[in-house]
Amino acid sequence: MQLPKHLKNPLVTGTLLLTITGMLSKVIGFFYRIFLSRTIGAEGMGIYQLIFPIFSLGLVITAAGIQTAISKYVSSCCCREASGYGMGYLYAGLFLSVCLSLLVGLPMYHYAGWISDVILDEPRCLTLLQIVAYALPFASIHACINGYYYGQKKTAIPAVTQFAEQCSRVLAVYILLKIYEQKGIAPTPSIAVWGIVCGEFCSMLISITCLHFYKAWGGFFHKLKEIALFSAPLTANRITYHVFASAESILIPLKLKAFGYSSSEALSVFGILNGMAMPMILFPSTLTNSVSVLLLPTISEASAQENVRMVRSATRKTIFYCLLLGFASTAFFLVTGRYIGQYMFHNTLAGSFIRTLSWICPFLYLTTTLSSILHGLGKAGTAFFINLSGCAIRIVCIYLLIPTYGIRIYLYAMLASQLVAAVCSIYFVRRSISRSCRL
Repeated sequence: MQLPKHLKNPLVTGTLLLTITGMLSKVIGFFYRIFLSRTIGAEGMGIYQLIFPIFSLGLVITAAGIQTAISKYVSSCCCREASGYGMGYLYAGLFLSVCLSLLVGLPMYHYAGWISDVILDEPRCLTLLQIVAYALPFASIHACINGYYYGQKKTAIPAVTQFAEQCSRVLAVYILLKIYEQKGIAPTPSIAVWGIVCGEFCSMLISITCLHFYKAWGGFFHKLKEIALFSAPLTANRITYHVFASAESILIPLKLKAFGYSSSEALSVFGILNGMAMPMILFPSTLTNSVSVLLLPTISEASAQENVRMVRSATRKTIFYCLLLGFASTAFFLVTGRYIGQYMFHNTLAGSFIRTLSWICPFLYLTTTLSSILHGLGKAGTAFFINLSGCAIRIVCIYLLIPTYGIRIYLYAMLASQLVAAVCSIYFVRRSISRSCRL
């Protein structure tokens, strides 16, 4: 029995595979969030969420740009049927990424106290930062190997490791919780951070086990130079964006204190927003994230071949289906938001946040995929500018308005920033395609 023609398309089959495993991971993650919120409480969730800006920034420095570079060069090697040469790019990327992870992880561990006291303004984050520093090398290796498979438009291994990471994270936290209960120790946010380390280690181990290594050291330093030169501006852009995004996350609890909340109340509200409400809003984005991962090499290849029709068709379908998914998600969260907050998280404020944030769904999902198209068209700088502008809108609102109007103003700022980002993304994608037609 032959598959239908459209299912033989690597973009379609890859998206389906990533989406299925992504949805399974999201379902597990959804119940995991509920479990965590009941285990460590809203304040504990807030403390746990505070370390993510620092951890995410570390991942950006050590892996994000390098993964994209590996994907791009491996994709071009596959077009020339030079797979051995593509493996060489993986080795070069792995070497660079692991070195960077050590250069970032060691200072993160050593200066965790200073970061907690001065940057995060929360001394209880010290131990969490020291623990999560162990995850950086594992995450970097995992990201590089995923980039190699994405470049080949093979998604089976990345999909399996994504699912395994989530399962091992939950299992590790459950085991640690049982150990704590036997010893009569109250659970702390550190058990969730150890779950991150175990998840990254497990996914790295599976990635390495499944990879078929063979000799491809020829021109190693030339490939290392190519990877470094391509990833450097991309990494610099992402670092800048993540500095802004980190400032956004760190400022929210601080400005909530200025509004009149105690430290415990501010962390609780922050934990409800970022640890309960936002994961729910992002749940349907599994599909758009899967599309985004595979759109970059697909659009990049079509652009290199000057196949404007393919780029235009992919863009139209992306806009249509993202808006369809987004408005359906908005309707769903408007109807069920209060129920989700009250009966699943046992928190009425979480339900209120979900209902308000539901309006960002169409614009959030659309911006994610169009940003990937802009990268594929060689407009990484434009995508960076759009994302940075949205982040700047939110930071201004946090700094100036939250001390007066409270957390609600931040929700409205998120809606405004995502709307601006979506409109700008559509404009610049259309403009880039139109210019390609005139060439």
